[in-house]
Amino acid sequence: MSNTNNRRQFLRQMGMYTMGLGLLPSVLAACNEGKSTRNDKDSAAQPSTNSETAKELFFKISLAEWSFHKALFAKKMDHLDFAVRAKNEFGISGVEYVNQFFKDKAKDQAYLAEMKKRADDNGVRSVLIMCDGEGEMGDLDTKKRLQAVENHYKWVEAAQYLGCHAIRVNAAGEGKAEEVAKAAIESLTKLATFGKEHGINVIVENHGSYSSNGKWLNNIMKTVNMPNCGTLPDLGNFCINRSKPENNTPEAWAKTTCLEEYDRYEGVTELMPFAKGVSAKTYDFDAAGNETTIDYKRMLQIVKNAGYKDGYIGIEYEGNRLSEEEGVKKTKELLLRLGAI
Repeated sequence: MSNTNNRRQFLRQMGMYTMGLGLLPSVLAACNEGKSTRNDKDSAAQPSTNSETAKELFFKISLAEWSFHKALFAKKMDHLDFAVRAKNEFGISGVEYVNQFFKDKAKDQAYLAEMKKRADDNGVRSVLIMCDGEGEMGDLDTKKRLQAVENHYKWVEAAQYLGCHAIRVNAAGEGKAEEVAKAAIESLTKLATFGKEHGINVIVENHGSYSSNGKWLNNIMKTVNMPNCGTLPDLGNFCINRSKPENNTPEAWAKTTCLEEYDRYEGVTELMPFAKGVSAKTYDFDAAGNETTIDYKRMLQIVKNAGYKDGYIGIEYEGNRLSEEEGVKKTKELLLRLGAI
């Protein structure tokens, strides 16, 4: 795993501790037999005006804000500039926001209006908001779990205002797998019910621990069984057991290693029936432009075989060798080369 991935996990852990017991991000979701809802069609399958269309891709390309996390955390980039950069520098007209970069703005109507204006003025579609640090959906403490659910309400409302089709949450919790699953199912059902009232999907990413076990998350999806609750398969996040950091600092997390990894191809296959988005994680590329840790040709075939068509695949570069800008460009080139129908 890359240092940036470790840093991301550190930040998620810090979000946990601010909630009291170690609250990773939240929520887990399911979609009845993976069928699309009207909301999916309205939000994720509109005709694309991107350059990808000429390539006859079976999907649309979006850009995850996490690809620029280094620049954003270093204050070298302003969150408000993200949508404009996506379109003008990379020719990408769909964006996936990360709540960490406007954490205190969920209810700031003036700020959200400016986000919406910049996206609309540049022909950019706001696809979803990735939510972290709001509590654990699988917390075994009922009070904390319900608080975590309620903490996400404001992001559902922000997503609705911005024109997104979903918020991305995490299924997390400490305890036995079956206990965490039961708690997450209860939380997801409650949050998805709120999301339904606002026309918003609640989608769960494989984001470490139990949630990176494809079979575990697949079973949760089947149990929740709500049309507006699904998955966001990340092609790279399948570490289910990681070494413990010496302390909760970025440096300590960077030194951790993955002790057990779930088969990513099996995991993506298990999550795709419920997918309402896909995250194209990349770390590095060889001389031929291929990702060095993930067989993208195989992965895209799995995605296509699942019947995923005209939805977004979001670029999420997390590498260290290339700059963030170069990593995004390389990932887009890879998707264009391998994603043609």
